[in-house]
Amino acid sequence: MSPRTRIADSLQPDPDSRMPLYLQLEARLRHMIDSGQLRRGDVIPAERELASMTGVSRVTVRKAMGKLVQDGLVIQKTGAGTFVSGRFSQPLSELSGFSQDMRARGFTPGSHWLDRQHAMAGPDEAMALGVAPGTRITRLKRIRTADDEPMAIETAIVTARDLPDPSMVQDSLYAAFRARGLVAVRALQRLRAGLATQQEAQWLHLKPHAAILRIERRAFLADGRVLDVTYSTYRGDMYDFVVELTASSTTLS
Repeated sequence: MSPRTRIADSLQPDPDSRMPLYLQLEARLRHMIDSGQLRRGDVIPAERELASMTGVSRVTVRKAMGKLVQDGLVIQKTGAGTFVSGRFSQPLSELSGFSQDMRARGFTPGSHWLDRQHAMAGPDEAMALGVAPGTRITRLKRIRTADDEPMAIETAIVTARDLPDPSMVQDSLYAAFRARGLVAVRALQRLRAGLATQQEAQWLHLKPHAAILRIERRAFLADGRVLDVTYSTYRGDMYDFVVELTASSTTLS
């Protein structure tokens, strides 16, 4: 099946849906990008061609593409066409690891290790893990990649009790946990915007002081014990973090 045929089949609107046609088209294109069916640098068919493929008007196509451009998922270059920008939309409501997320999108996850060793927990690390200072821990620091392109810098700390051998971690930290019968059931995350340091910019292939997202995640076992604490620095030009909000039982005002 050719790329054009695959795109055409995936974008056909649902005639029974009450959703406006431009929102249907936008949602289908967004899904293809988020799932990895359309990847960074891929060319989006021209407006006239998309209209012909889907049977909708060029005005409908223009409105759908305008929303994707606004959200940074595609880039329009005068005289060259429209391209997938390669941004990732990551739901914050799902507890998943980097490797799992990248594979689900059709990318090959990887790591460039910066540090992988045992240490004694300092005061801040001990407080984060809920253990006594001086407790033996494992520190894991690496650059996370997708198809060999750097996406994030990740530093994880975990007690040596839960991860006695740092070399157990290959691509996925959570796969190593599962091999030991440890499964995180919930996590707390804190996000803040920042500017890349010179070293972070070098590791992530960014310009100095480029926009980044700093995330602290603390994952918990079913008994309430902290499993790991992970500090991540994500490329601001590649990631959008999405939160779904629902109304409470009380009336919004």
